[in-house]
Amino acid sequence: MSEVSKKAKDAAVGEPVPAQRSGSGSEEAFLSVRDLRIHFKTDDGLVKSVDGVSFDVKPGQTLGIVGESGSGKSVTSLGILGLHRTAPNANISGEVWLDGEELIGASADRVRALRGQKMAMIFQDPLSAMHPYYTVGAQIVEAYRVHHKVTKKVARTRAIEMLDRVGIPEPGKRVDSYPHEFSGGMRQRAMIAMALVNNPELLIADEPTTALDVTVQAQILDLIRDLQKEFGSAVIMITHDLGVVAEMADDILVMYGGRCIERGSAEKVFYEPQHPYTWGLLTSMPRIDREGSERLIPVKGSPPSLINVPSGCAFNPRCPYADVPKDGITRTTRPELTQVSSGHYSACHMSAEERTRIWTEEIAPKL
Repeated sequence: MSEVSKKAKDAAVGEPVPAQRSGSGSEEAFLSVRDLRIHFKTDDGLVKSVDGVSFDVKPGQTLGIVGESGSGKSVTSLGILGLHRTAPNANISGEVWLDGEELIGASADRVRALRGQKMAMIFQDPLSAMHPYYTVGAQIVEAYRVHHKVTKKVARTRAIEMLDRVGIPEPGKRVDSYPHEFSGGMRQRAMIAMALVNNPELLIADEPTTALDVTVQAQILDLIRDLQKEFGSAVIMITHDLGVVAEMADDILVMYGGRCIERGSAEKVFYEPQHPYTWGLLTSMPRIDREGSERLIPVKGSPPSLINVPSGCAFNPRCPYADVPKDGITRTTRPELTQVSSGHYSACHMSAEERTRIWTEEIAPKL
């Protein structure tokens, strides 16, 4: 692999770090999502928040889902957990298989029983996700007793144990504290304790390091990684920060306009990206080794409205290579996700040769 292409991933972590990833194992996928669609009827039109997304996550592996705000990342995760089922304007279709059990067609009671026990979520803002009127310990106790017929005393002991496990100092005292009495990093740790109190086999982390100091971000990521190794959980890491996925993910799914536009191993997506939007994410990322005078190269324009997604390739209004295919197909026909190499998929009308040439000659040297 060339030194030029290695710079793409180095940009995310600041310096080259030898990757040690589990890769594609022989185990069956613990979570398998097939053609998931989540649409919302509104007065302004149909919002296609998620429009045909498919992926697998195996036990012990981490899938990073990246993209700009409004690309459908969080809606995908909430759909897996079944949290859109009660919305009167939601139309959900496709398949979500969790440990061999299909969830879209399952009853609300069954999905509720699995939520918190087999699958759990670390929400983006723990201050709003946690109830302000109850102590942190009381909320962890409740989350534990929903799935275990134990006394409050036993559940409280379990809550203290989990607070200690995630690094909360003096857990025996802080168990009686309220969310507002915790710092941002401690609230995030408490949210992780609540999510893991039942040892779930699938953990979804939605922007778990947003608004935290850099040092606290590193501590939270290390904590999630250590707990994943301890419990063997499958993890979905939702973020717009490519540095986080470079550090954590085995596989990466890039979303744009409610759809998956690139999917593959972390090495493939960082070293040999096959979609212009992924190139844009890489070139717009800050580098600690850049000269101070060097400017970032942003992705021009704004993400599309999910009510009026552009025809053809949704990225074509922002894509500097939209006119490379001479027949104008980028503006008339939506590209399908096709395999470009083993385990690597991209939705782009340009030929593989054209993408490789542009990446090697024009994009990678800028990184």
